[in-house]
Amino acid sequence: MKKVAPQLLASVVIFACASSAVPQTMTAPDAVDNTRPSYDLKGQSLLDLKVMQKKFVDLVQVIPDDKLSWRPSADSRSYAEVLLHVAGERYGILALMGAVLPASFDAKTYEKSTTNRDQIVKELENSWDFTRKTINGMSNAEFAKLLPKLGPEANAGDVVYILIADAHEHLGQCVAYARELGIVPPWTIEAQKREAENKAKQK
Repeated sequence: MKKVAPQLLASVVIFACASSAVPQTMTAPDAVDNTRPSYDLKGQSLLDLKVMQKKFVDLVQVIPDDKLSWRPSADSRSYAEVLLHVAGERYGILALMGAVLPASFDAKTYEKSTTNRDQIVKELENSWDFTRKTINGMSNAEFAKLLPKLGPEANAGDVVYILIADAHEHLGQCVAYARELGIVPPWTIEAQKREAENKAKQK
């Protein structure tokens, strides 16, 4: 997490600056928007993260044991390290808005802590439980809580947004790893089965 945090902070600042620029171009100068938010970031973020959590766990279940230590190049993370990175990022990113991390979490050693499938799944489940409880415990007002240390307009909602974007990025990475190993993601196989069944019914 030590190497990742600065990038995340930069992302928060960039996202915050972009967000703050939008109202200036779409509304009159000094206009105040008093309408209630129509988008439920809390509910949608939890739904999105839950779907990705299932995909991470489903995917690790079909990776052969001897491939969990596979890496596409010497300077790349192994499959196990990517999955543990995903779990560790949940702690690290949410810590940016003040979430209290488990005492047992050590960012320096976490990614290389295991190549055991069951333990990796356990770590994914533990970090997802931490994420779910942290976001569920936030009030709507807390999503708008300003975090000046991350940028002039940055808020807690930005941190949750970055967590989602980070998860999508690494899910794509895991799929690319799987494809390189000749493994089709389980959800793709299910989609192919449904498509074949639908075509059979239409005949």
